Amino acid sequence: MLPYICRRLLQAVPLLLLVSLAVFLLLHVAPGGPMAAYERRMIGLSPQDLERARKQLGLDDPIHVQYVKWLARVVRGDLGESLMTRRPVRTEILERLPRTFYLMGTAFLVTLALAIPIGLIAAVRQYSLFDHTVTTIAFMGQSIPIYWLGLILILIFYGTLTNPFTGRPLFPPGGMATLGAEFSILDRLWHLVLPVTMLSFSWIAWYSRYLRASMLEVIHQDYVRTARAKGLREQVVILRHAFPNAAIPLVTLMALDLPLLFSGALFTEVIFSWPGMGRLFYDAAERRDYPLLMSIIMITSVLIVLSNLLADVLYAFLDPRIRYQR
Repeated sequence: MLPYICRRLLQAVPLLLLVSLAVFLLLHVAPGGPMAAYERRMIGLSPQDLERARKQLGLDDPIHVQYVKWLARVVRGDLGESLMTRRPVRTEILERLPRTFYLMGTAFLVTLALAIPIGLIAAVRQYSLFDHTVTTIAFMGQSIPIYWLGLILILIFYGTLTNPFTGRPLFPPGGMATLGAEFSILDRLWHLVLPVTMLSFSWIAWYSRYLRASMLEVIHQDYVRTARAKGLREQVVILRHAFPNAAIPLVTLMALDLPLLFSGALFTEVIFSWPGMGRLFYDAAERRDYPLLMSIIMITSVLIVLSNLLADVLYAFLDPRIRYQR
């Protein structure tokens, strides 16, 4: 296993280089280029001022020289400076990252806590009323655009329904906490309800459907029938023998979604005014803050590669027949 992991990490190096080069070129050939941020913010600058700013940013060098310099700084851990706030990019990211972990981690845990038992029960009770209900809701979750769902949640639970005891809206429309109020765990959890519902609804739909389909293939295998023939309880047969193999497709989905714990959900954080990584990326793209954009994209790319490697390792753990020796 260790040689396989080392080989995969070495293969990831040229891949990440190609990704960084492609993103760097696309951002720099976009209309306006990196200097558009200065031109939009500081209207009335003379051509001499713009040229001086271009030299300070190193944008007067050839494009390949700019890329090599940027890559060298990234390797040293220097992500540069935000063009808009003039703060280090690393500071901007570290400031927003805990908030995204808080939101995305909660949504991820809620998803697993609901999707796994729903998928298992739907497979064990195939064609039952529960299975048909779950299938219908899952198709809805896969079909409804996530941004539309967020707006509907705000319209219903903030704009229409009210708390019968206080007369105020049932749930807050955004933010992490009530402005001006003292710290309260209940208040923080109350602000999580709508964004977590928006995030986990589609995740639960996808995860439960994949797990149900995989379980239906596994529970009819010979080794599962053998486990039942030995007199094992049905709960033990399902959880210890069938579920580990059926979970392999689910592990793939989970691994591909893990980078979202860093990058955040763009629509969710924008709609609910959540000051996390998704909102930071949106603001950076709107303001053409290229150092910040490049850093977020590259860190996300590294996490995607690592999460795929983690999925392969988990495959071998869930199914001992899988080996990565060659």
